[in-house]
Amino acid sequence: MRGCPFIDAAVEFPAPQNAVHSYARERKLLMVRLVADLVTEMGCRRPTALAEQLVTLADGAAGRAMVLGEADYGRHARAAAEILLENALPATD
Repeated sequence: MRGCPFIDAAVEFPAPQNAVHSYARERKLLMVRLVADLVTEMGCRRPTALAEQLVTLADGAAGRAMVLGEADYGRHARAAAEILLENALPATD
C-alpha cells in the first residue's frame, strides 16, 4: 500500500497554482462528485456532505495503511462508512 498518488503529488508540488498540484486537486474533487452521485442515487440525505465524509475516510484509510504497513486498514473505514450510510438513508418503514 503506497497511499494516495494524488496526495503524494500535492505534497511534492505544494504550491496550489502548480499544474501538478492543481491536477491532484481536481482528481480529489472529482472523487467527491462521483461519490455524491452514487449516494444521491441511493436516496441519501445531504449527499455532498456524505460524499465528503466518505472520501475523507478513504483518504485516511489509505494514509494509515501506508504508514502503518497494514494493507487491510480499510476495514475500519468501511465500518465507519456503513454507519454513515445507514444514518443517511431514508427510513424504510
